Amino acid sequence: MSEEKKEENSFTDSQQHLDEETLFVVSQTFKALSDPTRIRILNLLCTGEHSVNEIAETLNLGQSTVSHQLRFLKNLRLVKYRRAGSTLFYSEDDHHVMNLLKQAINHATHH
Repeated sequence: MSEEKKEENSFTDSQQHLDEETLFVVSQTFKALSDPTRIRILNLLCTGEHSVNEIAETLNLGQSTVSHQLRFLKNLRLVKYRRAGSTLFYSEDDHHVMNLLKQAINHATHH
């Protein structure tokens, strides 16, 4: 059986067994991807690790806005951070969601 067929079958099988927690996590993931600011932050983090200040400067956003959005994304375990002195460096923490984001961007830009 091809890998594509296996994935299709496992998706169909798992579709029938969606518990409340899974439904909640899926809806929160799509909620995270429904905000343009969070999409911009995640897209930037696809390129590697960045500090809050780097994200704010690169995306022309306020530091408090970036911190708020990163906290939201961290609570969903979509991003992680490491501390270096007083600076927090953020990076992606869920390659599945990052792949989903990349696919959505490809879909949106495909003509």
